[in-house]
Amino acid sequence: MLVVGAGPAGSAAGIHLARGGASVLLVDKARFPRDKPCGGGLTGRALKHVPCAVDPVVEHVVDRMVVRAAYRSKVSRRCDAPLIDMTQRRRLDQHLAEQAAAAGADFRDGSAVQRIELDDEGVTARVGGGAVRASFLVGADGANGVVAKAAGLGSGIVRGVALEGNIPWSELQREPYDGTAWVELGIVPGGYGWVFPKGDHANLGVGGWMAEGPRLRDHLDRLARAHGVDPAALEDVRGHRLPMRELGAAAASGRVLVVGDAAGLVDPLSGDGMYEAFVSAKLAAAAILDGRPDTYETALSGALDHHASASWKAKRVADRYPGACLWALRAPGVFGAVSGLLRGDLRHPSEAHRLARPPLRALSRLARSATPD
Repeated sequence: MLVVGAGPAGSAAGIHLARGGASVLLVDKARFPRDKPCGGGLTGRALKHVPCAVDPVVEHVVDRMVVRAAYRSKVSRRCDAPLIDMTQRRRLDQHLAEQAAAAGADFRDGSAVQRIELDDEGVTARVGGGAVRASFLVGADGANGVVAKAAGLGSGIVRGVALEGNIPWSELQREPYDGTAWVELGIVPGGYGWVFPKGDHANLGVGGWMAEGPRLRDHLDRLARAHGVDPAALEDVRGHRLPMRELGAAAASGRVLVVGDAAGLVDPLSGDGMYEAFVSAKLAAAAILDGRPDTYETALSGALDHHASASWKAKRVADRYPGACLWALRAPGVFGAVSGLLRGDLRHPSEAHRLARPPLRALSRLARSATPD
């Protein structure tokens, strides 16, 4: 089996396949450790599907959220259990790749895939200057990867864009951000801003529709100033695409299966793709080990589409009516539903406690009135 891309989805697929007895070659064009632009949050929902312990790379644990609309009114809520484990992709991806190697995968970093030829029996690829033959190919090479293109996949994906930077704690008062995820609604069309705490710094970022790309630096600078940070002090400022799959979009072709960002599996509301990466990796590996790659897309839709449909609706509401989102968060039971979704205790908003259902139904009606862009 050839797995292209050693991010969370690729390494997780490599772990599952190797544990299942498959011979696995896991490759990435970058030399590890390497960093990736990413908020670096592992929700409790994602952690339920990580194929190995990640405690060694967790830098901060979040149990509180502050949600603000248009830099004005805000809601602060704390949960009695952890909501998000914060890490950095440089550390997380290195750890997961090492775990894949420990499970038996052959991990080769600095090995670019230059040519892919597909046939009924498998795939031939040129990897790091040498030819590789594999019975199955897993594409985990991200939003700009080569595998989906080679297999004729990648349609039905809506793209957003994000820009982020880091600020040392010496430049930002730490107390308001300790254990806290700040979310700023109504400041970027099609998205939001954030401030996430890490070990020795905070991560500030903004994300929105792809059309906002030329204005993202202005959005990021405004976010920084709103939190008392000089925009010029931001370090490692980088952008990245956010591929969001439309329901039912293809994720497999013959013996090629794409996972994670390569399949457009970014949550439309949060812009996070960790949960989707781990779930898709597990499902792809299971389909391959069963010798039934044709079952992958059905399993993927069954696992993700119900929640993704709710996320698309919530995205429209958060974009058009951020004040209504704060109103709902103040209502009894709603933050409990939000925290339940983040922790993975709830699979869908419809499972929320009855106290939360009236305000959630009101948001759902607003979503229907908000025409998608």
